[in-house]
Amino acid sequence: MGAGDPRRGRVEASDAELATAWTIRGAPHVYRRANLPQVAAAVWPFSEADAAKRIYDAAKPLKEAGIGALDALEAVAAAMRSVVTEPMVKGEVSTRMTSLMDRPYLRYCRPCQATHLYEMPFRLAALRAGLELQAGTSPPVLRSIPGFERAVEVPQHYEVVRSYLRLCGPATPKHVADYLDAPVKEIKARWPSDTVEVSVDGQTRWLLAIDADGLAAGPARTTRLLGPYDLFLQAKDRSLLVGDPARAKALWPVLGRPGAVLADGEIVGTWRPRASGRKLKVRVELWTGAPASVRGDVAEQAERLAEYRRTELSGVEFAD
Repeated sequence: MGAGDPRRGRVEASDAELATAWTIRGAPHVYRRANLPQVAAAVWPFSEADAAKRIYDAAKPLKEAGIGALDALEAVAAAMRSVVTEPMVKGEVSTRMTSLMDRPYLRYCRPCQATHLYEMPFRLAALRAGLELQAGTSPPVLRSIPGFERAVEVPQHYEVVRSYLRLCGPATPKHVADYLDAPVKEIKARWPSDTVEVSVDGQTRWLLAIDADGLAAGPARTTRLLGPYDLFLQAKDRSLLVGDPARAKALWPVLGRPGAVLADGEIVGTWRPRASGRKLKVRVELWTGAPASVRGDVAEQAERLAEYRRTELSGVEFAD
C-alpha cells in the first residue's frame, strides 16, 4: 500500500524514485514512482456503491442531482487535469475548479468562509487526474506526473484487499472494509481465494496462505519507534494491539497522536519528539511491564531518528 512495509523493514529509495499521492481514505501515501499507473487503478472505487461510501457527505447532493458517484469522480478528475498545467497550491486548484463545477459538487465551508469542492472527491480524483503531491510542501502543491497513464488491469500484488491482509493481517472482511471506507459486501466479493483461517483470541480471521508459515516464527526481536500514523497502528483491530482502554486512549487520542514504542512485536509505550532549532529531544513513556532492556534500545532508535531528521539528539527523557 506504500513504498515500504513497516512490518518488514524500511525500503531505501531516492527522492526521484518516490512519489506522494492522495489514495486510500484520501490520505497522502508514498509509492515508487514507476508503480503509480498500477496504484491508480488499484485504489479506484470498486463500484458505484463503494464510490458513494468513500466520498462521504458529498454523495447525497450528487445523488439528488442524478449524478453517479463514479461519474462525479471522473468529472472532478477531468477538471483537475485541465486546471493543473503547472505546479499549483491546493487552494488555488480548488478556487479554479469551483468556477468549473456545478452546484452539486460544491459546499459552503464555514472554517474557510467560502464555497468549494467537497474534500473527498477532490482528493480521490487527484491521482486519477495524473497528479501527485510535491514532496515537503505545506500547504500541498499538486503537479502533473510526467507520462502518466493509468493501468487498465490491476496486478494481483497491487490489489488493496490482498495488501491489507499481507501488511495488517490476520483480518476479517470488516477490518478491511473499515480501513478502505468500503462496503463489506464489496470486500467479500473480492476476498482472495488463497487465504487460510486462523484463530486470534478465539476469533476467526484470515491470512494469505503464503504468509501463514510466518506465524510460527513469532515476532521479530527488535525495538522500533513507530510514527503516529505508521501502518502498524492504522490496522482496524486496535484492541488486539493494545488491550487496555486507558493505554489505547493515550495512543490514539482525537488530536495530537504520539508515536508508539514497539518491542518484540508488542506496543510497550508512547513517544513524542521535542524539536528546538537543530536539536531533538525524545520524550518516552514506557508502560508497566516493558522489558528493562527497552530503554537502551529506545536511546539507540532515537539516535537514528535524529540522524534521519538531520538534527542532533539532545537527549531521551523517560517519564517516571
